[in-house]
Amino acid sequence: MKYTVNEKGYYGKFGGAFIPEMLYPNVEELRTRYLDIIYEAGFQKEFQKLLRDYVGRPTPLYLAKRLSEKYNTNIYLKREDLCHTGAHKVNNTIGQILLARRLGKQKIIAETGAGQHGVATATVCALMGMECVVYMGKIDMERQRPNVERMRILGATVVPALSGSMTLKDATNEAMRHWINNPTDTHYIIGSVVGPHPYPDMVARFQSVISEEMKKQLQEEIGNPFPDYVFACVGGGSNAAGAFYHFLNDEHVTLVAAEAAGHGVDSGESAATTALGKPGVLHGSKTILMQTDDGQVVEPYSISAGLDYPGIGPQHAHLFDVGRAKFVSITDEEAMNAGIELSRSEGIIPAIESAHALAAMNKFTFEKDDVVVVNLSGRGDKDLETYIRWGKY
Repeated sequence: MKYTVNEKGYYGKFGGAFIPEMLYPNVEELRTRYLDIIYEAGFQKEFQKLLRDYVGRPTPLYLAKRLSEKYNTNIYLKREDLCHTGAHKVNNTIGQILLARRLGKQKIIAETGAGQHGVATATVCALMGMECVVYMGKIDMERQRPNVERMRILGATVVPALSGSMTLKDATNEAMRHWINNPTDTHYIIGSVVGPHPYPDMVARFQSVISEEMKKQLQEEIGNPFPDYVFACVGGGSNAAGAFYHFLNDEHVTLVAAEAAGHGVDSGESAATTALGKPGVLHGSKTILMQTDDGQVVEPYSISAGLDYPGIGPQHAHLFDVGRAKFVSITDEEAMNAGIELSRSEGIIPAIESAHALAAMNKFTFEKDDVVVVNLSGRGDKDLETYIRWGKY
Protein backbone atom coordinates (compact mmCIF):
# COMPACT_ATOMS: atom_id res chain seq x y z
CA MET A 1 0.00 0.00 0.00
CA LYS A 2 1.36 3.42 -0.91
CA TYR A 3 0.68 6.19 1.60
CA THR A 4 2.64 9.05 0.03
CA VAL A 5 1.58 11.28 -2.84
CA ASN A 6 1.65 10.04 -6.45
CA GLU A 7 2.95 11.95 -9.47
CA LYS A 8 -0.51 13.44 -10.07
CA GLY A 9 -0.74 14.86 -6.56
CA TYR A 10 -3.11 12.26 -5.11
CA TYR A 11 -3.13 10.03 -2.04
CA GLY A 12 -5.42 7.25 -3.23
CA LYS A 13 -8.62 9.08 -4.20
CA PHE A 14 -7.78 12.27 -2.28
CA GLY A 15 -5.64 15.29 -3.13
CA GLY A 16 -5.15 17.08 -6.43
CA ALA A 17 -5.18 20.82 -7.15
CA PHE A 18 -8.63 22.40 -7.55
CA ILE A 19 -7.67 26.03 -8.04
CA PRO A 20 -8.79 29.19 -9.84
CA GLU A 21 -7.06 29.83 -13.15
CA MET A 22 -5.30 32.90 -11.66
CA LEU A 23 -3.40 30.67 -9.23
CA TYR A 24 -2.35 28.07 -11.78
CA PRO A 25 1.06 29.67 -12.55
CA ASN A 26 1.97 29.88 -8.84
CA VAL A 27 0.92 26.37 -7.98
CA GLU A 28 2.50 24.95 -11.13
CA GLU A 29 5.78 26.74 -10.37
CA LEU A 30 5.75 25.20 -6.90
CA ARG A 31 4.83 21.76 -8.22
CA THR A 32 7.58 21.64 -10.81
CA ARG A 33 10.32 23.11 -8.63
CA TYR A 34 9.72 22.29 -4.94
CA LEU A 35 11.47 18.90 -4.81
CA ASP A 36 14.54 20.07 -6.72
CA ILE A 37 14.84 23.14 -4.50
CA ILE A 38 14.29 21.55 -1.09
CA TYR A 39 16.68 18.62 -1.70
CA GLU A 40 19.41 20.77 -3.21
CA ALA A 41 22.54 20.60 -1.01
CA GLY A 42 22.70 24.34 -0.26
CA PHE A 43 19.04 24.44 0.78
CA GLN A 44 19.39 21.42 3.06
CA LYS A 45 22.52 22.84 4.69
CA GLU A 46 20.78 26.15 5.45
CA PHE A 47 17.54 24.42 6.53
CA GLN A 48 19.26 21.98 8.90
CA LYS A 49 21.45 24.71 10.40
CA LEU A 50 18.41 26.89 11.15
CA LEU A 51 16.51 23.92 12.61
CA ARG A 52 19.45 23.28 14.93
CA ASP A 53 20.60 26.79 15.87
CA TYR A 54 17.38 28.80 15.59
CA VAL A 55 14.51 26.38 16.22
CA GLY A 56 16.39 24.32 18.82
CA ARG A 57 16.22 20.88 17.24
CA PRO A 58 16.39 18.04 17.93
CA THR A 59 13.53 18.36 20.41
CA PRO A 60 13.72 15.92 23.35
CA LEU A 61 11.89 12.61 23.54
CA TYR A 62 10.88 12.53 27.19
CA LEU A 63 9.81 9.44 29.15
CA ALA A 64 6.82 10.68 31.16
CA LYS A 65 7.26 8.47 34.22
CA ARG A 66 4.19 9.41 36.23
CA LEU A 67 1.94 9.30 33.18
CA SER A 68 3.46 5.92 32.27
CA GLU A 69 2.66 4.59 35.75
CA LYS A 70 -0.95 5.67 35.38
CA TYR A 71 -1.38 3.82 32.07
CA ASN A 72 0.94 0.96 33.13
CA THR A 73 3.00 1.29 29.96
CA ASN A 74 5.86 3.41 28.56
CA ILE A 75 4.75 6.85 27.40
CA TYR A 76 7.18 9.16 25.67
CA LEU A 77 6.42 12.78 24.79
CA LYS A 78 7.97 14.24 21.65
CA ARG A 79 8.58 17.76 22.92
CA GLU A 80 7.64 19.95 19.95
CA ASP A 81 6.41 22.41 22.57
CA LEU A 82 10.08 23.26 23.15
CA CYS A 83 10.61 24.55 19.61
CA HIS A 84 11.25 28.27 19.22
CA THR A 85 7.80 29.95 19.01
CA GLY A 86 6.23 27.15 21.09
CA ALA A 87 5.06 24.61 18.53
CA HIS A 88 5.98 22.42 15.57
CA LYS A 89 4.75 25.04 13.07
CA VAL A 90 8.18 26.67 12.75
CA ASN A 91 9.66 23.54 11.11
CA ASN A 92 7.49 24.25 8.08
CA THR A 93 7.76 28.05 8.02
CA ILE A 94 11.57 27.87 8.02
CA GLY A 95 11.42 25.51 5.04
CA GLN A 96 8.86 27.55 3.13
CA ILE A 97 10.57 30.93 3.66
CA LEU A 98 13.79 29.47 2.25
CA LEU A 99 11.80 28.12 -0.69
CA ALA A 100 10.06 31.48 -1.24
CA ARG A 101 13.40 33.28 -1.34
CA ARG A 102 14.70 30.88 -3.98
CA LEU A 103 11.54 31.49 -6.01
CA GLY A 104 12.21 35.24 -5.91
CA LYS A 105 9.12 36.16 -3.84
CA GLN A 106 9.19 39.37 -1.76
CA LYS A 107 5.98 39.08 0.28
CA ILE A 108 4.50 36.36 2.47
CA ILE A 109 0.90 35.66 3.44
CA ALA A 110 -0.42 33.04 5.83
CA GLU A 111 -3.55 31.88 7.62
CA THR A 112 -3.70 30.91 11.25
CA GLY A 113 -6.19 29.44 13.72
CA ALA A 114 -4.60 29.07 17.12
CA GLY A 115 -2.04 31.66 16.11
CA GLN A 116 0.98 29.35 16.31
CA HIS A 117 1.43 29.17 12.54
CA GLY A 118 0.92 32.93 12.31
CA VAL A 119 3.59 33.52 14.95
CA ALA A 120 5.94 31.05 13.24
CA THR A 121 5.39 32.79 9.88
CA ALA A 122 5.87 36.28 11.37
CA THR A 123 9.02 34.99 13.06
CA VAL A 124 10.69 33.73 9.90
CA CYS A 125 9.62 36.84 7.96
CA ALA A 126 11.35 38.97 10.61
CA LEU A 127 14.37 36.68 10.37
CA MET A 128 14.56 37.10 6.58
CA GLY A 129 13.36 40.73 6.38
CA MET A 130 10.23 39.95 4.36
CA GLU A 131 6.79 41.58 4.47
CA CYS A 132 4.19 39.45 6.26
CA VAL A 133 0.37 39.51 6.27
CA VAL A 134 -1.48 36.96 8.42
CA TYR A 135 -5.22 36.27 8.14
CA MET A 136 -6.93 35.13 11.33
CA GLY A 137 -10.61 34.65 12.18
CA LYS A 138 -12.02 37.39 14.41
CA ILE A 139 -13.18 34.79 16.97
CA ASP A 140 -9.71 33.22 17.04
CA MET A 141 -8.13 36.67 17.45
CA GLU A 142 -10.22 37.20 20.56
CA ARG A 143 -9.41 33.83 22.15
CA GLN A 144 -5.73 33.85 21.15
CA ARG A 145 -4.90 37.49 21.85
CA PRO A 146 -1.32 36.88 23.10
CA ASN A 147 -0.44 35.32 19.76
CA VAL A 148 -1.99 38.24 17.87
CA GLU A 149 0.21 40.64 19.83
CA ARG A 150 3.28 38.46 19.27
CA MET A 151 2.69 38.61 15.51
CA ARG A 152 2.36 42.39 15.64
CA ILE A 153 5.51 42.78 17.73
CA LEU A 154 7.31 40.69 15.11
CA GLY A 155 6.19 43.15 12.43
CA ALA A 156 3.33 41.24 10.79
CA THR A 157 0.01 42.75 9.75
CA VAL A 158 -2.83 40.69 11.23
CA VAL A 159 -6.06 40.90 9.22
CA PRO A 160 -9.31 39.66 10.81
CA ALA A 161 -11.52 37.30 8.79
CA LEU A 162 -15.11 38.44 9.32
CA SER A 163 -17.03 35.90 7.24
CA GLY A 164 -18.60 32.56 8.20
CA SER A 165 -17.71 31.34 11.67
CA MET A 166 -14.75 33.79 11.73
CA THR A 167 -12.29 30.96 12.45
CA LEU A 168 -9.59 29.01 10.59
CA LYS A 169 -11.65 28.04 7.53
CA ASP A 170 -12.52 31.68 6.92
CA ALA A 171 -8.96 32.88 7.47
CA THR A 172 -7.84 30.36 4.83
CA ASN A 173 -10.48 31.67 2.42
CA GLU A 174 -9.24 35.24 2.89
CA ALA A 175 -5.60 34.24 2.42
CA MET A 176 -6.49 32.43 -0.81
CA ARG A 177 -8.30 35.55 -2.08
CA HIS A 178 -5.25 37.69 -1.30
CA TRP A 179 -3.01 35.28 -3.20
CA ILE A 180 -5.33 35.31 -6.24
CA ASN A 181 -5.02 39.11 -6.30
CA ASN A 182 -1.23 39.15 -5.79
CA PRO A 183 0.07 36.09 -7.62
CA THR A 184 3.47 37.26 -8.87
CA ASP A 185 5.34 38.69 -5.88
CA THR A 186 3.68 36.75 -3.04
CA HIS A 187 4.19 33.27 -1.58
CA TYR A 188 1.43 31.74 0.54
CA ILE A 189 2.89 29.78 3.45
CA ILE A 190 0.11 27.30 4.19
CA GLY A 191 0.45 26.06 7.74
CA SER A 192 -0.99 22.58 7.47
CA VAL A 193 -1.08 19.57 5.14
CA VAL A 194 -4.05 21.07 3.29
CA GLY A 195 -4.52 23.01 0.08
CA PRO A 196 -3.68 22.17 -3.52
CA HIS A 197 -0.82 19.84 -4.42
CA PRO A 198 2.10 20.22 -3.74
CA TYR A 199 1.34 21.87 -0.37
CA PRO A 200 0.21 18.75 1.57
CA ASP A 201 3.32 16.86 0.48
CA MET A 202 5.68 19.80 0.93
CA VAL A 203 4.47 20.60 4.46
CA ALA A 204 4.63 16.90 5.42
CA ARG A 205 8.24 16.71 4.20
CA PHE A 206 9.26 19.74 6.28
CA GLN A 207 7.48 18.30 9.33
CA SER A 208 8.90 14.79 8.80
CA VAL A 209 11.88 15.84 10.93
CA ILE A 210 9.62 14.96 13.91
CA SER A 211 9.41 11.23 13.15
CA GLU A 212 12.97 11.16 11.82
CA GLU A 213 14.17 12.30 15.24
CA MET A 214 11.75 9.96 17.04
CA LYS A 215 13.32 6.93 15.35
CA LYS A 216 16.88 7.97 16.22
CA GLN A 217 15.92 8.81 19.80
CA LEU A 218 14.04 5.55 20.35
CA GLN A 219 17.00 3.63 18.95
CA GLU A 220 19.27 5.34 21.47
CA GLU A 221 16.79 5.01 24.34
CA ILE A 222 15.46 1.46 23.94
CA GLY A 223 17.52 -0.06 21.10
CA ASN A 224 14.53 -0.14 18.73
CA PRO A 225 13.48 2.70 16.40
CA PHE A 226 9.85 1.57 16.26
CA PRO A 227 7.22 2.47 18.87
CA ASP A 228 4.02 0.47 19.19
CA TYR A 229 1.83 3.59 18.99
CA VAL A 230 2.16 7.17 17.77
CA PHE A 231 -0.54 9.63 18.89
CA ALA A 232 -1.08 13.09 17.40
CA CYS A 233 -3.92 15.59 17.15
CA VAL A 234 -5.42 16.41 13.75
CA GLY A 235 -7.12 19.57 12.56
CA GLY A 236 -5.62 19.97 9.12
CA GLY A 237 -2.96 17.63 10.43
CA SER A 238 0.60 18.91 9.95
CA ASN A 239 2.01 17.72 13.28
CA ALA A 240 0.41 14.31 12.75
CA ALA A 241 1.77 14.13 9.20
CA GLY A 242 5.24 14.81 10.55
CA ALA A 243 4.89 12.36 13.44
CA PHE A 244 3.54 9.58 11.18
CA TYR A 245 5.80 10.20 8.15
CA HIS A 246 8.64 7.75 8.76
CA PHE A 247 6.32 5.05 10.15
CA LEU A 248 3.74 4.95 7.35
CA ASN A 249 5.06 1.75 5.80
CA ASP A 250 5.70 0.06 9.15
CA GLU A 251 2.31 -1.55 9.67
CA HIS A 252 3.20 -2.81 13.16
CA VAL A 253 3.23 0.83 14.37
CA THR A 254 -0.33 1.90 15.24
CA LEU A 255 -0.96 5.50 14.15
CA VAL A 256 -3.66 7.34 16.11
CA ALA A 257 -5.13 10.67 15.06
CA ALA A 258 -7.20 12.61 17.62
CA GLU A 259 -9.90 14.88 16.21
CA ALA A 260 -11.89 17.49 18.07
CA ALA A 261 -15.42 16.34 18.93
CA GLY A 262 -16.23 19.66 20.61
CA HIS A 263 -19.41 19.23 22.67
CA GLY A 264 -19.85 15.74 21.22
CA VAL A 265 -19.85 14.17 17.76
CA ASP A 266 -23.65 14.41 17.49
CA SER A 267 -24.04 17.72 19.31
CA GLY A 268 -24.01 19.94 16.23
CA GLU A 269 -20.93 21.64 17.68
CA SER A 270 -18.01 19.48 16.62
CA ALA A 271 -15.01 19.25 14.30
CA ALA A 272 -14.83 15.45 14.11
CA THR A 273 -14.27 15.34 10.36
CA THR A 274 -13.93 11.59 9.80
CA ALA A 275 -16.98 10.86 11.95
CA LEU A 276 -19.19 13.48 10.32
CA GLY A 277 -17.67 14.22 6.92
CA LYS A 278 -17.77 12.87 3.39
CA PRO A 279 -15.57 13.39 0.31
CA GLY A 280 -15.58 16.83 -1.27
CA VAL A 281 -13.31 19.70 -2.27
CA LEU A 282 -12.03 22.17 0.33
CA HIS A 283 -9.34 24.82 -0.10
CA GLY A 284 -7.96 23.36 -3.30
CA SER A 285 -7.91 19.62 -2.68
CA LYS A 286 -10.29 16.67 -2.59
CA THR A 287 -10.55 15.40 0.95
CA ILE A 288 -13.05 14.47 3.65
CA LEU A 289 -14.97 17.44 5.02
CA MET A 290 -18.06 18.25 7.03
CA GLN A 291 -20.76 19.40 4.63
CA THR A 292 -24.51 19.55 4.17
CA ASP A 293 -26.38 17.33 1.71
CA ASP A 294 -26.15 20.08 -0.91
CA GLY A 295 -22.39 20.51 -0.41
CA GLN A 296 -22.24 23.58 1.84
CA VAL A 297 -19.41 23.48 4.38
CA VAL A 298 -20.63 22.89 7.93
CA GLU A 299 -19.18 25.31 10.48
CA PRO A 300 -16.86 23.40 12.83
CA TYR A 301 -16.49 23.93 16.56
CA SER A 302 -13.77 23.09 19.07
CA ILE A 303 -12.54 24.68 22.26
CA SER A 304 -9.16 24.47 20.54
CA ALA A 305 -8.61 27.20 17.94
CA GLY A 306 -6.20 25.00 16.00
CA LEU A 307 -8.58 22.07 15.54
CA ASP A 308 -11.85 23.74 14.54
CA TYR A 309 -11.35 23.07 10.83
CA PRO A 310 -14.11 21.37 8.80
CA GLY A 311 -11.76 19.04 6.90
CA ILE A 312 -8.50 17.15 7.15
CA GLY A 313 -5.49 16.99 4.88
CA PRO A 314 -5.85 14.65 1.88
CA GLN A 315 -3.14 12.29 3.14
CA HIS A 316 -5.04 11.87 6.41
CA ALA A 317 -8.24 11.29 4.45
CA HIS A 318 -6.42 8.49 2.62
CA LEU A 319 -5.00 7.00 5.85
CA PHE A 320 -8.52 6.98 7.29
CA ASP A 321 -10.05 5.58 4.09
CA VAL A 322 -7.69 2.60 3.91
CA GLY A 323 -7.55 2.04 7.67
CA ARG A 324 -3.84 2.76 8.11
CA ALA A 325 -4.50 5.26 10.91
CA LYS A 326 -7.11 5.08 13.64
CA PHE A 327 -9.13 8.28 14.06
CA VAL A 328 -10.73 8.99 17.42
CA SER A 329 -13.02 11.84 18.47
CA ILE A 330 -12.14 13.74 21.66
CA THR A 331 -14.55 16.13 23.37
CA ASP A 332 -13.62 19.49 24.89
CA GLU A 333 -14.10 17.98 28.34
CA GLU A 334 -11.82 15.01 27.64
CA ALA A 335 -9.11 17.24 26.17
CA MET A 336 -9.17 19.80 28.97
CA ASN A 337 -9.01 17.07 31.61
CA ALA A 338 -6.03 15.50 29.84
CA GLY A 339 -4.30 18.89 29.68
CA ILE A 340 -4.73 19.38 33.43
CA GLU A 341 -3.60 15.80 34.07
CA LEU A 342 -0.32 16.32 32.18
CA SER A 343 0.24 19.62 33.96
CA ARG A 344 -0.19 17.97 37.36
CA SER A 345 1.66 14.73 36.64
CA GLU A 346 4.63 16.00 34.61
CA GLY A 347 4.80 19.77 35.12
CA ILE A 348 4.09 20.40 31.43
CA ILE A 349 1.09 22.54 30.42
CA PRO A 350 0.22 21.42 26.88
CA ALA A 351 -1.52 23.30 24.10
CA ILE A 352 -5.18 22.30 24.06
CA GLU A 353 -4.62 20.85 20.58
CA SER A 354 -1.98 18.50 22.01
CA ALA A 355 -4.25 17.67 24.95
CA HIS A 356 -6.61 15.99 22.46
CA ALA A 357 -3.81 13.55 21.57
CA LEU A 358 -3.15 12.88 25.25
CA ALA A 359 -6.85 12.23 25.87
CA ALA A 360 -6.95 9.73 23.00
CA MET A 361 -4.82 7.33 25.05
CA ASN A 362 -7.89 6.69 27.21
CA LYS A 363 -9.52 4.98 24.22
CA PHE A 364 -6.84 2.25 24.15
CA THR A 365 -5.62 -0.58 26.37
CA PHE A 366 -1.84 -0.90 26.40
CA GLU A 367 0.47 -3.77 27.28
CA LYS A 368 3.08 -3.20 29.98
CA ASP A 369 5.96 -3.35 27.48
CA ASP A 370 4.34 -1.14 24.85
CA VAL A 371 6.15 1.98 23.72
CA VAL A 372 3.74 4.87 23.18
CA VAL A 373 4.85 8.20 21.69
CA VAL A 374 2.58 11.23 21.96
CA ASN A 375 3.51 14.17 19.77
CA LEU A 376 3.24 17.13 22.12
CA SER A 377 2.79 19.58 19.28
CA GLY A 378 2.66 22.82 21.28
CA ARG A 379 2.80 24.42 24.70
CA GLY A 380 -0.10 25.83 26.63
CA ASP A 381 1.02 29.45 27.10
CA LYS A 382 -1.29 30.61 24.30
CA ASP A 383 -4.24 28.78 25.90
CA LEU A 384 -4.01 30.15 29.43
CA GLU A 385 -7.16 32.25 28.98
CA THR A 386 -9.07 29.16 27.84
CA TYR A 387 -7.75 27.12 30.78
CA ILE A 388 -8.72 29.98 33.13
CA ARG A 389 -12.24 30.19 31.69
CA TRP A 390 -12.54 26.42 31.95
CA GLY A 391 -11.69 26.77 35.61
CA LYS A 392 -11.85 23.07 36.55
CA TYR A 393 -8.42 22.73 38.11
